[in-house]
Amino acid sequence: MRNHFFISLFVMMLVGFQVINGQAKYVFYFIGDGMGINQVNMTEAYLSALIGERGSASLLITRFPVASMAATFSANNDVTESAAAGTALATGTRTNNGHVGVDPELNRLVSIAEKAKKAGKKVGVTTTVTLNHATPASFYAHQRDRNMYYEIAQDLILSGFDFFAGGGFEKRDLLFDNTKAPDIYPLIEQAGYYIAKGYNDFKANAGKSKKIVLVHENWEKVDGIPYAIDRTEKDLTLKQITEAAIETLTRDNNKGFFLMLEAGRIDWA
Repeated sequence: MRNHFFISLFVMMLVGFQVINGQAKYVFYFIGDGMGINQVNMTEAYLSALIGERGSASLLITRFPVASMAATFSANNDVTESAAAGTALATGTRTNNGHVGVDPELNRLVSIAEKAKKAGKKVGVTTTVTLNHATPASFYAHQRDRNMYYEIAQDLILSGFDFFAGGGFEKRDLLFDNTKAPDIYPLIEQAGYYIAKGYNDFKANAGKSKKIVLVHENWEKVDGIPYAIDRTEKDLTLKQITEAAIETLTRDNNKGFFLMLEAGRIDWA
C-alpha cells in the first residue's frame, strides 16, 4: 500500500460502554486503511446527493463528540505504507516502511492488543483483507518484512488472541523464501482455534469455542472480502464480523475486551 493517510478513529473508540475505575471496559479501535479526510468528505457528498440535499448527510464518525488526528509517516520515509503506519497505530512507535511490530533496529515492539491481553482482557483482530496483511499483523506480529506472510501467520498463532476474522491468509503454505511449508490452517486448528468458514458456520458451530478464526465461506480466496457492490450472500460483511467478535469476546468474560476492526480495502478502490 502506497501513499496512504490513516485516520484511526482514535476516537480510538475508547467508546467503552462501561467505565470501571476510569478505564474503558470495551475498546473498539476502528481503522480505515487509506481513509483520509478527502474520502470521508467525498462519501458525505455522495450520500447527500442521493437524497438531493446538498451537504445534509453526515457519517456517524463525523458526529463523534471528540476527534483527533495521527500522523503516520514512517521512520525512514515521509510516504508511509501499511506496515509502518499500522505499527505506529498499534504500538505508538514509528518504524521503517515494511517493518511489522518491530522498530527500525528490528527490536520487538509491544502493541496495545498485546498489552490488553496481558492485562487479562480478551482480544480480537479483524479486517476485510487477509489476516496476515500488514495492518492487522501490526497488532500481533513481529517481522522485518510485511511480505513474510507465512511467518506472520505463525505469529498469529503464537499471540493467543481470542478472535480473528478476515479474508483468509495470503500465501498460507509458502515461507518468505518461497519454499513449501505446512498449510497454516491445520496449525491454527492444532493451536485450539475453531476455524469458522463463513458467518453461518460461525453461528451454527462456534458457540462453545473459546478461540475462533472466522474467514469467508470461499476461504481459499486471498484477496480479501469483496466490496459491497460485488458481494454475494456467502461473503462476510464487516457488520457480521463485528457481531461475531462481540459475541465471542463477551462470552464468559467480565474483564472486558480490546477489538481492532479494519476496513482494509479503501485504498484498493
